[in-house]
Amino acid sequence: MTSTGSFIRIGGTAHHVVVEGSGPVCVLSAGLGMSWFDWDPVVPLLAPFRTVVRFDRPGHGLSAPAPTATPPTAAGEAHRIAAILDALSLGGDGDGDGDGGGDHRPATVVGHSVAGFHAEAFARLYPARTASVVLLDSSVEQHARLPAAPALRTAVTRALGTALSAAGAPAALGPLARRAVVRAGRAAPAGSGGDPAPAALVRRCYRTSRVLRGALRENTHYRAVAAGLLALRDRFPLPEGVPVTVLAAYDGRGGRGATRWLERQRGLASTLGARFEVAEPCGHLVMLDRPDAVVRAVLAAGRAAPVRDGAPRPSP
Repeated sequence: MTSTGSFIRIGGTAHHVVVEGSGPVCVLSAGLGMSWFDWDPVVPLLAPFRTVVRFDRPGHGLSAPAPTATPPTAAGEAHRIAAILDALSLGGDGDGDGDGGGDHRPATVVGHSVAGFHAEAFARLYPARTASVVLLDSSVEQHARLPAAPALRTAVTRALGTALSAAGAPAALGPLARRAVVRAGRAAPAGSGGDPAPAALVRRCYRTSRVLRGALRENTHYRAVAAGLLALRDRFPLPEGVPVTVLAAYDGRGGRGATRWLERQRGLASTLGARFEVAEPCGHLVMLDRPDAVVRAVLAAGRAAPVRDGAPRPSP
């Protein structure tokens, strides 16, 4: 059964964190609505070579809800990763004050789906703390703009979460919805493409209004986070010499939609000057279908990753 880890406070919010293995640091950040245990197939293969850090963003997994007045941003999620590493005394600046001095231990940051935005933002804002970046079937938005009326969108999302919670939707449908999403996100052979997560953990997390609200919150602010990342691209280049890998999923069945998605992933790699790889056969949940491909991408990038010195970039 998966490790349940411990809790650390970041910005007053309790974050659930699991640390395993030894060696250079590797942070695993999952997509919208996913939890720390979705990396379970990857960790046994990676932990012999890396200190593996998994965490749940606010409102996900076992982490506490996010402050309602603080919407997610690309820069904010990058700062969250840095703060978690500081709190764990991993991949930080060595003296605990976050000022960029001391002995840096750069980390590999792996971002799946929407967390690909967060991983790229971390590399841009914390170049000295980045050993390599691996984007797993990352979200791609090349022309995102800030949505209008963000406060109204937040209020509507909050009201929706309240209504669904009052109606008992999380308890009645949360685990079922989770299982359906996982099945749809996999391309494993018939009979083996279900949800491998322990049923008790799925119920513990997905029967709660906290996780429902967390997923709604991130979904509502998705385009704002994407637009924020595009703004960071204009201001902060990727650190020179730090390997970036785009690992795209392909189910092997072809089809216009799958081909278009591969081209978007290839375009992302071109934009970032990244290595482009394809995991096949594989659904969007790469860590479940092809954990071996994830580990190979991390280790291959790590062999080329330099140790860099310097201070973190200022907040935009």
